[in-house]
Amino acid sequence: MAEAKILVVDDEQIIVELHRKLLEKQGYRVIMASNGREALERVLTEKPDLVLTDVFMPEMDGLQLCDQLKKGERTNLIPIIMATSADDFDHKIRGIETGADDFLAKPVRPKELYARVKSLLRIKSLTDSLDSAETVIFSLANAIEAKDQFTKGHTDRVSSLAVSLGEHIGLNSDDIGTLSKGGILHDIGKIGIKDTILNKPGKLTAEEFEEIKKHPETGERICLPLHSLQPVLPIIKHHHEKYDGSGYPCGFAGEHIPLLARIMAIADVYDALTSRRAYRDAMRHTEAMEILRSETSDNKFDPLLFEKFEELIESREDLRKLFDCEQMAAKGA
Repeated sequence: MAEAKILVVDDEQIIVELHRKLLEKQGYRVIMASNGREALERVLTEKPDLVLTDVFMPEMDGLQLCDQLKKGERTNLIPIIMATSADDFDHKIRGIETGADDFLAKPVRPKELYARVKSLLRIKSLTDSLDSAETVIFSLANAIEAKDQFTKGHTDRVSSLAVSLGEHIGLNSDDIGTLSKGGILHDIGKIGIKDTILNKPGKLTAEEFEEIKKHPETGERICLPLHSLQPVLPIIKHHHEKYDGSGYPCGFAGEHIPLLARIMAIADVYDALTSRRAYRDAMRHTEAMEILRSETSDNKFDPLLFEKFEELIESREDLRKLFDCEQMAAKGA
């Protein structure tokens, strides 16, 4: 990691200066703070690659600082080394509980400091690479909408609707986060489908539909290498399965279809019905719900989930307005 930036936090200026000189000697860029509260501000403005902090400080101590950083969505992956007394077992335990990544005994020995910093920065570099790869994949998902002139905003709306349904049935925060990502990425496999097929104004031929049916597995292959996207893979692969087993790509039926994929299927089809397509105009909410209700009666969607979806959509005027706006925008296009 070229010229990694390290935040040194200690209320004793002599210690700060000592650590600064040691780290700068190894080519690191050092920024400093005298307490946890000041450190939080420096983290937001400077975005350090690693934090080296003392435990005992005024205003906000090192344990509180660590706890705040590890709870923050934008800061929880920053490695934190906590400097403690060699026999300070209790604070080491509390440091572990708040998420500290490593510990150094005071006074710090230079060789040990260099080894710990180098090791954690290596892990940080790998983490950043994964984050960058995930960013590329999400950018690729956005590019799908540019290929299909009729799906602008589709992934955002499907994501929002799936999250709302997940919250309505009481899913945990991890599942809600997976639904949010799944809504954005569910159609990423369409990057491999020709624009002429995606934008065809008439009915697809059997051969063209077979091409369309490949996109769930293509999407799974695109996202498979990223560990952070593993929970999203079942959504990407199975959001076109039908409750009666007539869907694709695997022909799964009933509860063999992953729950989050069943949720995504309802959200996806509702948005597709209420949006303009190359082959038809957008449908009104009532018409779309009639079709979904009929298909659920024919065992295409999970009946219990659809019942919850009806409750949700009828009780949430903001959701209905979102899709009404899409209909009006489509008709004015």
